[in-house]
Amino acid sequence: MTTSPRRTAGRTKNPIVGHETVPASPRRAATAAFFLLAAAGLLVSIVAASLFGSANIGPLDVVSTILRHVGLGGIAPTPPLPKLLDALIWESRFPRVLLAAAVGAALAVSGAVLQAITRNPLADPYLLGVSSGASTGAVAVLLLGIAGGISLSTGAFAGGLVAFGLLLALLGGGRVDNPSRVVLTGVLVSQFFAAVTSVILMVSGDANSTRGFTYWLLGTLAGARWEGVSVTVVIILIGVLAIQFFAPALDAFTFGWDSAAALGINVTAARIWLMVLTAVITAAAVAASGAIAFIGLLIPHAVRILAGPTHRSLLPLSAIVGAIFLIWVDTFARTAFTPHELPAGVITALLGAPAFALVLKRLES
Repeated sequence: MTTSPRRTAGRTKNPIVGHETVPASPRRAATAAFFLLAAAGLLVSIVAASLFGSANIGPLDVVSTILRHVGLGGIAPTPPLPKLLDALIWESRFPRVLLAAAVGAALAVSGAVLQAITRNPLADPYLLGVSSGASTGAVAVLLLGIAGGISLSTGAFAGGLVAFGLLLALLGGGRVDNPSRVVLTGVLVSQFFAAVTSVILMVSGDANSTRGFTYWLLGTLAGARWEGVSVTVVIILIGVLAIQFFAPALDAFTFGWDSAAALGINVTAARIWLMVLTAVITAAAVAASGAIAFIGLLIPHAVRILAGPTHRSLLPLSAIVGAIFLIWVDTFARTAFTPHELPAGVITALLGAPAFALVLKRLES
């Protein structure tokens, strides 16, 4: 049994990405440069995306407003804005941009983790049935009034965790010896909760409620408010940081569970923890924004091509690139067709399908 990647003429071939990678030292330098560029791009994107909207507000005014609200007004480069413009930035645009960054990061990291665990390059964050469970929880709150008084996002988060709990139960607590069983069980759970959602809509839904739920289901960040955004960002940040500690295990998983065990990895414990963390951050993302497609599938593959397959760098870079991608997708969705707004999930699907076709072509070459 092999425990290391196949080497050819100074290069290594990874079974997930399917293409040869350059030696470690040049790759490490390129990855470091890519990381610095991506981090700078994320900061610029957060500020720049906050400029877009009906009111014309300059970048220094945006920066100054943010600095004042986080207690750093002493270094603000411009005087305070009128209250209306201040509220427009701090209460409307900025929380939405932060939510887009958090959701994009969560979905990209979840996709990278599940592709490694299952050794399936087509795995995405919705593989575990969390999205379908979240949809059921949301529609149950919206149409049935279950647990009256809780918000739609809270119901969606709870539904996502219930779906994941069912998945774990069907997997015997996560103690399985075949990645394919995880995939197939996830499909089963997804289909079950999708059917439950359809039944609730058919029995209890009217035209207006069904239209509103469908719009949420397509993926939108229009409801971003500080109360929900702060909780979502904290959950996702903690989850993404915790997943980073499992980077060595994820590297081992790409060569198979048996090979990972031979390398000294506690496969069962690592797999369960990673699935739990992935389910939690995916549930938080879906609860806040609905199901936004292609980010978790596309971004990890794109980052692997640019920075290599090592998860120590792949995970944070996927988080940053996913955040940048969704920030600009949402900015386009809310401004391109003013006064109308498209769901961000529609834009990601339109962009993601041809982009993923290019990635597949690159991986096959």
